[in-house]
Amino acid sequence: MLQSARIPLGTPGAYALPEVIEPSLNPQRMDVCAFVGVAPRGPAHVPVVDQRWPLRWDMVDEDSGRPLRRSVAVPVRSFDDYVHVFGGFEGPGTLPHAVASYFEQGGRQAWVVRIVHARSAEFGDGCATGTLHTAFSLPLGFTARNEGSWGRGLRLASGFTATALNFEATMAPAFKLALPFNTTVQAGALLRLSDAAGVAVLSHVDAIQAERDGLNPATRWSAALAGPPAFSPVRVELIEAWLEIHDGAGRQERFEHLALSPEHPQALSTTLCERSTLVWPHKDWAGLRLLPADVRVELLRGTGAPFSGGDDAYDQIIPSDFFDPAWSPADDVPGEGLTALAPVDAAAVAGTGGVTQLVLPDLYVPAQWADPPPVPGQVMGAAGAEFAPCVDAVSTPAAEAVPPSALTGLILDPRLSGDLDTIIRLQADVVAFCEATQARIALLDVPPGLSQGRIEQWRARFDSSWAAAYHPWLLPARRQDQPLIGQASSTVRMRPLPPSAVAAGIVARRELDKGIQYGPANEVARQVIHVAESQPEGRADVLHPLGINCFVRGPSGIELVAARTLSSERDWRQLSVRRLILMLRRTLLVEMQWAVFEPNGPRLWSDLRHAIESLLRTLFQVGTFAGRTEAESFFVRVLTEPWRLDRGELLVEIGVAPAEPLEFILVRLRREGDGTLNLES
Repeated sequence: MLQSARIPLGTPGAYALPEVIEPSLNPQRMDVCAFVGVAPRGPAHVPVVDQRWPLRWDMVDEDSGRPLRRSVAVPVRSFDDYVHVFGGFEGPGTLPHAVASYFEQGGRQAWVVRIVHARSAEFGDGCATGTLHTAFSLPLGFTARNEGSWGRGLRLASGFTATALNFEATMAPAFKLALPFNTTVQAGALLRLSDAAGVAVLSHVDAIQAERDGLNPATRWSAALAGPPAFSPVRVELIEAWLEIHDGAGRQERFEHLALSPEHPQALSTTLCERSTLVWPHKDWAGLRLLPADVRVELLRGTGAPFSGGDDAYDQIIPSDFFDPAWSPADDVPGEGLTALAPVDAAAVAGTGGVTQLVLPDLYVPAQWADPPPVPGQVMGAAGAEFAPCVDAVSTPAAEAVPPSALTGLILDPRLSGDLDTIIRLQADVVAFCEATQARIALLDVPPGLSQGRIEQWRARFDSSWAAAYHPWLLPARRQDQPLIGQASSTVRMRPLPPSAVAAGIVARRELDKGIQYGPANEVARQVIHVAESQPEGRADVLHPLGINCFVRGPSGIELVAARTLSSERDWRQLSVRRLILMLRRTLLVEMQWAVFEPNGPRLWSDLRHAIESLLRTLFQVGTFAGRTEAESFFVRVLTEPWRLDRGELLVEIGVAPAEPLEFILVRLRREGDGTLNLES
């Protein structure tokens, strides 16, 4: 609650009242989509970091008992961001295709969760490993940041730098090293001390403390060394390491000013744990004090042997890996699979926007699209009777991605009754998660290959305003950096794209361009060239009353022509209505926290009413509500019965009348008796 404006009053006169800022609410963004699927790389089995388990070098020590989080939600603001974290199109999953299409349609932010197989694994299982040689007194092992064959491309290089320090040294009665107050040396730093003859030794700083000299007003630091030299040094240098990491796919990291002792805040092992996205330090040396291989550190260059190992384990992923049966909405921590998204909302992640739409492009792999098309044999021979035989040419095959058939545990055939029931059960579990959290809307794909009757049977299994369905699957245009399935140009085909991913981008584009009050439909799907399956004439007309949103070919391309939910209730049949009510709920939850612990009195009641009415009035002015006046469109009631006040309770009732998008325009053609035609609409 805002405080009353107060000004100091002096002698009689005219005083300017300060401006009083009225409380206001800002509508939360509803365009953000979350994608859950299979990627060739990305966070998985990550050590937990919280108050009990701090972020430091011992994250890599599984003996510490630190738990691992299999699934992690990561925000991305472009497809380039996605590729940097999760890789490109080289994997068998549809996830990169879905995210790429989402941003092509106009999406600006997404959250991504990588799915890997759930197992009781030790830290680093399934990750590639490598060793750094020659630079240090012992070989240093490294582990790829997450599992997968991508880690085999990692390469390491390292070296050292020496920085001269200003110092004072005394030998009697014991060795003492004094450093100026502005020194950068901390406990754990490595120093090189040299005498006049060039003899040098390396020693770590055990401790450093301030001391005041009675004859000098300035404060100095006194450094205690692990191995004091037997000579009086004439030169003292700070030795720091640097490390370069390349992953073989254009991503690289360089870390400088690294200390070699774990107690130093910029220790090599601690820095990698905190900042690297490519490697972990191996537990065997992460907690040790390291030394260069030679005191002449300027001559040392570390080279890393090629990483080996790394298991994609695509064939081990099964549908249950997308879920966490042990998680419940009452839990304060995220779960595994799609439940890793539970804490990702506008309240928990300030400035990133809450997730509203949820898409699982790899929940299953349609069997009819699991294998690449056959590659026909190349016919070699004469070009004609009057020409010489053709020269046999060595053809270079196009770059190939891992085919979807690698996901053997996810392949289901929707045309089989048993597999269709499994698909429905999995999609129902996704909808149940959205209903339990009441924070996001599931965008489902109608399984491909179904007849009209089977589609209607599929539709009959769902009744929820927290889900929307899309049909049919789509064929996107090929992207320049996308590998092909099939080697011969005559058999190359693009992977069919789940329509929900395209719809998610259209939802975001529609909101960002026009506002949440507009139905997210009647838009052309960008970079989509055709539907994956031929559709009978009029199928969209039959599916629309069932609440299935269809893509159809229009004059400008493939268009999304509907935006309904899977609810049988008339009040919730429009997707825009569900999104509007969710936005109001999220806005009030996030931006009304200031009202907690305020005095429950008339001032608070007035501020609450003003803030909420201002928000609803703004929405009314842009046509969000159905009424002709504010009184017909919304109301705000503050209930202040004495028994509520006695309990310290305040109840505000808010009612709105959402405007439903116009879906049909009726045109009447009438022929007059004189033969003229009149068109009425």
